[in-house]
Amino acid sequence: MANRRFRGSAGNNKKRGGDFLLQNAKKTGIIETESGLQYTIIEKTDGDMPQEDSQVLFHQRVLLLKGTILEDSYKTNKPAEAPVPELLEGLAEGIQKMPVGSRFKFWLPPDLAWGQKGSSDRIPPNAVIQFDIRLLEIIE
Repeated sequence: MANRRFRGSAGNNKKRGGDFLLQNAKKTGIIETESGLQYTIIEKTDGDMPQEDSQVLFHQRVLLLKGTILEDSYKTNKPAEAPVPELLEGLAEGIQKMPVGSRFKFWLPPDLAWGQKGSSDRIPPNAVIQFDIRLLEIIE
């Protein structure tokens, strides 16, 4: 029963997320790319920037719009390591804009994140996902 209700929220999530992104785009300091990815620069350095095929090490705090924390490597002090091509589409796009040492906040629309399906029981369908990322290192 709970799963049915969860899946049924796709339409509400899409509207709520769309409304949020429209309002967020109007805020000072928010940059929106052609794909719909939104971000703001919290701290920018002059480090090297990852490429499409880079392997990166980064801290991340991942949240739903309602504030639910899905992951927080800042708190656990266990950074994530991943090849850029294996990241969510929006995160892969955004992380390539970050010099090493920088910290950006990203808002991924559903089509650049987990889309209509969501993921497990933690990420609802059509969810906008917020990432707070500090790029620590380009590994290769």
